[in-house]
Amino acid sequence: MEDEASLLRRYRSDRRKLLEFLLSSPGATAASLSHIDFDHLSADYVLDCLVSGGVVDVSEASKKYLHQLKHPLMTHSQSGSSYFLLTDPELAGSPPRRAPPPIDVKQTIEKESRSSNGKYDATVEDDYGLKYRVTTTMQSNTGEHVEVPPLGLPNLHIGLSDDDLRESAYEILLSSIVTSGVEVYKVEDKKKEKNAKFLLGLKNKKDKTHTQSHCLDRHSQLIRTIRIQMQISEAMDVCIRRRLQLPTRRTCGKTDIPQISLGLLNSIFKSDFLHEKSYMQWKNRQAGILEELLHNSANLAASEHLTIKRSLAKIRNAKEWDMTMSPSERVEVLSTIKHVALKLSSLPGQFGIENETYYWTAGYHLNVRLYEKLLLCMFDILDEGQLVEEADEILMLIKMTWSTLGITQKIHNAIFGWVLFQQFVQTDEAKLLEWATIELQKVSSVEDDDKERNYIDSLLCLRPSGCNEVKLSLIQAIFFSIGTWCDSKLQDYHLHFSQQPGNFKRVMTLVSTLGIPTSDDYDDIKFTSFSVSKEASANIIKSYVEKTIETAYRRVASTIDLESKVERKHPLCLLANELKLIVEREIKVFYPVLQHWYPESGMVIAMRLHQIYGERLKTFLNGLSCLSEDVKSVLPAADSLDHDLTKLYTTAGGANNQDLHHYPIGEVVKPIILDWVIAQHSRILEWTGRAFDLEDWEPLSLQQRQAASVVEVFRIIEETVDQLFGLNLPMDITHIQALLSIIFHTLDAYLVKMLNQLVEKNHLYPSAPPLTRYKETSMPIMKKKLIESILLDDNVINKLSRLTVSKLCVRLNTLKYIEKQINILEDGIKKSWALVRKSNNDNWVEKEPNEITSGEEVDELFATTFDIIRDASFNGISEICDLIGPRVVFWDLRDAFISSLYRGSVELARFESVLPHVDTVLDHVCGLIDDTLRDRVILSIYQASLEGFAWVLLDGGPSRAFSDSDIILMEDDLAMLKELFIADGEGLPGSLVEQEAKFAEQVLGLYSVQTETIIQMLMTASEQISLGLESHDNDHMHVVNVHTLIRVLCHKKDREASLFLKTQYHLPMSSEYEDIPSKDSTSASPLISDLLKRSTSFHWNKKSQSSFNSFKKKLQEATSEIRGVGW
Repeated sequence: MEDEASLLRRYRSDRRKLLEFLLSSPGATAASLSHIDFDHLSADYVLDCLVSGGVVDVSEASKKYLHQLKHPLMTHSQSGSSYFLLTDPELAGSPPRRAPPPIDVKQTIEKESRSSNGKYDATVEDDYGLKYRVTTTMQSNTGEHVEVPPLGLPNLHIGLSDDDLRESAYEILLSSIVTSGVEVYKVEDKKKEKNAKFLLGLKNKKDKTHTQSHCLDRHSQLIRTIRIQMQISEAMDVCIRRRLQLPTRRTCGKTDIPQISLGLLNSIFKSDFLHEKSYMQWKNRQAGILEELLHNSANLAASEHLTIKRSLAKIRNAKEWDMTMSPSERVEVLSTIKHVALKLSSLPGQFGIENETYYWTAGYHLNVRLYEKLLLCMFDILDEGQLVEEADEILMLIKMTWSTLGITQKIHNAIFGWVLFQQFVQTDEAKLLEWATIELQKVSSVEDDDKERNYIDSLLCLRPSGCNEVKLSLIQAIFFSIGTWCDSKLQDYHLHFSQQPGNFKRVMTLVSTLGIPTSDDYDDIKFTSFSVSKEASANIIKSYVEKTIETAYRRVASTIDLESKVERKHPLCLLANELKLIVEREIKVFYPVLQHWYPESGMVIAMRLHQIYGERLKTFLNGLSCLSEDVKSVLPAADSLDHDLTKLYTTAGGANNQDLHHYPIGEVVKPIILDWVIAQHSRILEWTGRAFDLEDWEPLSLQQRQAASVVEVFRIIEETVDQLFGLNLPMDITHIQALLSIIFHTLDAYLVKMLNQLVEKNHLYPSAPPLTRYKETSMPIMKKKLIESILLDDNVINKLSRLTVSKLCVRLNTLKYIEKQINILEDGIKKSWALVRKSNNDNWVEKEPNEITSGEEVDELFATTFDIIRDASFNGISEICDLIGPRVVFWDLRDAFISSLYRGSVELARFESVLPHVDTVLDHVCGLIDDTLRDRVILSIYQASLEGFAWVLLDGGPSRAFSDSDIILMEDDLAMLKELFIADGEGLPGSLVEQEAKFAEQVLGLYSVQTETIIQMLMTASEQISLGLESHDNDHMHVVNVHTLIRVLCHKKDREASLFLKTQYHLPMSSEYEDIPSKDSTSASPLISDLLKRSTSFHWNKKSQSSFNSFKKKLQEATSEIRGVGW
């Protein structure tokens, strides 16, 4: 309440001075100021009148003031208008729950809660990336702000205010500068008296210009800066400098405060002031200074005391001093006071220091206060946390007052450090604390002799210690006040240094310089220095650590239950998270500083917090049986806290964890996690089966060409993986094995279902036609033989109807998607598992003996599981690629390609008619298939096209026979087919196309060979079979074999070939058969099926086929068998 009253008085005083200054300016037009009540004038009205150049009506200003009282007070700024409530805000309801942001802190509000006592909590993040709790209340938070204890200087006997001390300090500074020979008043200064810069700024008179004939010298500029900083009016400054110039020079270089005041009283009169009130305040201040230094002196007789008292009373009496007394009488009064002052000034100094005067010790309590005011002018009045640019030069001028105020280098360092420290407390500017530490470190480094030491010890301050008051020297009092403030902050450093963690190190450095003030049983104050006794400093810091941790825990625990209800989380989860924040800040901010003086502080904190939380966690762990929501929230938080506590403990030098027993979270939760993983198995398989059954094998989108079911399957798997590792709980190889088992069975079941929907590609080939010889006949046959074939099973036909080219492409894309996703899934699980292992290893200093073996087992488990899935996917891609080509050529294009190409006549059934159909299929496939699979699928279609082309040449049936002239056309068709798949370089590689077409080219080459040569080749191949010398080439089709040569002779339009086949094999004529193709059919007999295997020759048994005749007999039997089934 005293501070509030003092601020209110100061506000009213400043307001009166401002209005008085405004109304006394040349631009203001108002009535006499002597009877104006400035407290009831509207400041806004006065300012508006001055800006507009109007006349100030005092009565109107009073009315405006009364009118404004009916409305809330407003402040206007660029950011908007604000108002102040007249009512108690606590009675108006709840304030906003969002905490206001602290200065220079990046805020990340994570949670807010309101406690029953009106507190609001929020978590914010600082520049270190660390989070901490900010607690604000509707009233001021006394825990955040700690007042700096005063020095305990003797009280002033008269009521000199801060403004009085500031103005007197400025006068003393000017007097000291004049005494040193510096010119402080020049002729040019008279012109400045007529200019009121403040009013000029308000009126914005553009037509008025201000020029200076020449620049002031550096001292004048510095004095002007000091005047502005000390808020001295320009008119008062000019008056003082003018009057000080001559009187002070007559002091022969030595002056004191009474002489300065007497000189000013003798030379400054009422007429020098613009209004009477300012003069009275100035005169009373000078009388107060004289009374403080002279009237209370113990070196004066009682009569002298009475003389001083009477003389000062005359000076204070305005009517007597300014109206009744003549100038000579006033001089006489001042001479009386001067006589006493000179008597005291002539007294020798107590300690024999150079330039020492009586007032050094008699008025030190005033001198120190005046010197503080001088040092404060070095701080920018607009930003008190910053020094002005001219601070160093200003300090040199301030040092001119040392002889007057009794300041030595050591005292200066101490007072300057004290002022810097006070400014730091008010502004929280870190640089000020660093500079204060430097100045206070100089105190101990400055060498002083016995005289100066005795002088400093005589400057006593009274400080409370226990029930008594202890006398301290000025420097000890400064150290005591700063040390007491630091001690109170360090008692709960988590609270006081959370928003500015960098200040913690600075305060610790300052404390190590000053020491911590302590009192013994006799209330004697001692300073415990960190550099003197390590044991004492360790004990002090240990007490700080223990008190801080206990206080921080109680502060957190007091709101946990309420926060639990608000956020609907278990209290132990919230408590663990809050304690984790405390530990993180200890690790990153506080412990790196504390370890220099007390390395074991980290272990003390870790063990204490571990014990506190462990007592509450133990009850929760008893009886856990399933992964409830509370378990999922509490145990990860507790495990994370345990990890951080272990880290802090080991960082602080804990070689082992014998004193820090880990929470038994792993032992309790491992069987529960395993049960949960196993329970997911059936659920995932059920979802996978349902997704597959609903699959229609259409692409998911234009960009995502895989099936929707596989995306769903991986979503379920990844969700399970995320849930498992999202528990953030300890796990071992058993859990990862169970997880991989689920993944394997899920994907394996999906692949098996997909591959079971395929059919064997042999079902796609048409029935093998009968072996005939070409024979033209003019006699019509009344009844031709029909080619019979075995129809496909209905199940196969149904499967083929669902295995369209589009759906096969989607299946291929799906398998490729599985290959890609399985790699991503494996990498993700490995990373998550590595984090789990790292967490486990970090929590345990002594690793388990089987840890390396366990790691190898896990790697092998990963490789086995995912390699099997990769192999299955790869094999599935190969199987579908092998199927898709025959599907296109031998099923979808059977009528356009297999049944129509070269039927009846080569010239009338060229490949040109087939080409558009193949081209359409290729465009369709390229638009559906994944880019990485395109070439494989196109190659499969190309291989099937070549196979279909060769099938027409060799197994075209009775309707196809080729003359020598037809070969050229067929070679052109083959070239056309190759160009289609090369696609001007955008398709398959040319070398691959040529290599795959070799067999078809060799077959065409056989048709160009003379019949006699082919017959001879057939006989030679038959003899090699009988001798067991047949060459088997399983990788490439071998054209010179019995099977191929016989079929070339069967389709050759050549009489000699027909005669050979009739004579040797008794083959029927081609004209005897009606060649009607059947789509849904397969081979008629196993023997003909064997003939379809053109990649190799017949695998004759050496014992049963020993000669060409035996082969001929076998072929004749096959022919008669074919005839027997309707040929």
